[in-house]
Amino acid sequence: MASIDVGAADDVVGATPGLQLTGRPRRGEAAIKVVLGLCAAVSVVTTVGIVAALVPPTVTFFRENVSLTAFLTGTRWAPLFANPDFGVVPLVNATLMITSIAIALALPIGLLAAIFLSEYAPAGTRKVMKPMIEVLAGIPTVVYGFFALEFVTPDLLQRFWPAALGEAPGTFSALSAGLVMAFMIVPTIASLSEDALRAVPDALRQGSSGLGATKLQTTVRVVVPAAVSGIVAAVVLGTSRAIGETMIVLIAAGGTPVLSFDPRSGMQTMTGFIAQAGIGDLPTGSVGYSTIFAVGSLLFLMTFVMNLLSIRLVRRFQEVYE
Repeated sequence: MASIDVGAADDVVGATPGLQLTGRPRRGEAAIKVVLGLCAAVSVVTTVGIVAALVPPTVTFFRENVSLTAFLTGTRWAPLFANPDFGVVPLVNATLMITSIAIALALPIGLLAAIFLSEYAPAGTRKVMKPMIEVLAGIPTVVYGFFALEFVTPDLLQRFWPAALGEAPGTFSALSAGLVMAFMIVPTIASLSEDALRAVPDALRQGSSGLGATKLQTTVRVVVPAAVSGIVAAVVLGTSRAIGETMIVLIAAGGTPVLSFDPRSGMQTMTGFIAQAGIGDLPTGSVGYSTIFAVGSLLFLMTFVMNLLSIRLVRRFQEVYE
């Protein structure tokens, strides 16, 4: 009978956690690493390309037309008038107002839908409802815009607007655009939040139930806090999409750049101006054409800063609950 070297076997077992395999690598492994690295670099290269395309025209615009301070603090936007004004505050105000309306409605709906699908819905119900919710994400945004213009504003807001709240919204309004945009980003928040909730280990749920907690207490006090980093990421992604949305605000909010805090009035967002000016007859190199790059640079900077802050927030939550 062949003898077994117990000492050698122990050496192998003990070395298993840090086992270093040597020899010829598998075929294609190096090529796969290169392909994966190139795919990962695409987003970085794209970002660098966007910055390279925006910065030179933006610098030229501020050097020849208006100071950065006047651009960021001015309250009148009329870049194509005989006496132009380049105050971007009305565009920023409209962008933030419509985005705030959308998030205020989409966040509770999306989060509650995610909690239902993750914690309460039977498997069959979840298989049917989640794809139906995600279908909303595939609808072209131009369809949402016409939906707001032809149905939400005339058939809902104007018809059922309470007289105690004053005059009903007009044909174009920030309120209509914000409401419809909310339903556009609900699938993003609901789907990503639901994935984060389902990623919470079942051991936490079982431990909470074993201590006598009800289903609701387990969901609110255990599952949601454990998944808060994923939920925050979902909200940030939905907010970024709302800020960058173009067709809904272009169709439903109007094209008048006025500084107003009344959501019933029409106004123009940053993306709405870029789209409107981009499809016009502005000659390349003109002042009006340069404003597209200035507004685009500000929009890029806003979303970039927001994502940086969100990354830090997500990491902080992860450190707290790990």
